[in-house]
Amino acid sequence: MKLIDTHCHLDEESFGPDLDQVIQAARDVGVVAMVTIGTTLESSRKSIALAEKYPEVFAAVGIHPNYIAAAQPGDWEQVEELALHPRVVAVGETGLDRYWNYSDPADQREYFTRHIDLSRRINKPFIVHCRDADEEVREMLRAAAQAGPLNGVMHSFCQSLESGRECIDLGLHLSFTGMLTFKKNDELRTVAAALPRERLMVETDAPYLSPTPHRGKRNEPGYVKYTLGMLAKAHGAEVSQMAELTSQTAARFFGLP
Repeated sequence: MKLIDTHCHLDEESFGPDLDQVIQAARDVGVVAMVTIGTTLESSRKSIALAEKYPEVFAAVGIHPNYIAAAQPGDWEQVEELALHPRVVAVGETGLDRYWNYSDPADQREYFTRHIDLSRRINKPFIVHCRDADEEVREMLRAAAQAGPLNGVMHSFCQSLESGRECIDLGLHLSFTGMLTFKKNDELRTVAAALPRERLMVETDAPYLSPTPHRGKRNEPGYVKYTLGMLAKAHGAEVSQMAELTSQTAARFFGLP
């Protein structure tokens, strides 16, 4: 099987000591591509450096809503320049976080719009972070859609079926993390089962959100196989069939070779 981890954070310090082994472990289970996500200007630079070092790794660049308050003058302009790098396949992650609210809500909305506009200008998709802000995110997406088609993905999707269907209607894809495998998450599995499989992708968000059976430990790109297996089970599909479908979808969405 060929698998694609559409969202991870390989620049995190927890990967520092053994990233080579982590990448190899992912290769060993069939992961052919990983998209490592920038959350700040420095994180975006590191993500590009990793994409230049490892042929399976591609980068996304942006300023995460929780880090907007720490951004310095000129950071955004440099992110815009980085977005043109040939190993960069997406913009973000961006969006709204009303759980932590580390950054001013108005600034989060402004930067969300900036990322969507940049996505349009350079013809690369955008990646949406949404935490405790479902209706507000959809409101902004509706408004953005008035200016033209949207090309984005709802990262770590865990919202309602209604929300998922509207996001798909707006032109977005949905990506599931290890949360789909959590024992008590029947509701999310029910939502996933009711959504069109051709618009779904899988991710790890490594080193966060480790799936069952690795909960409580560092997550890794190779563990995307567990989320894929649960998504296949929810849809009553063969694992190999779901692997092929989600990987084709991800390759097309990110423009991967």
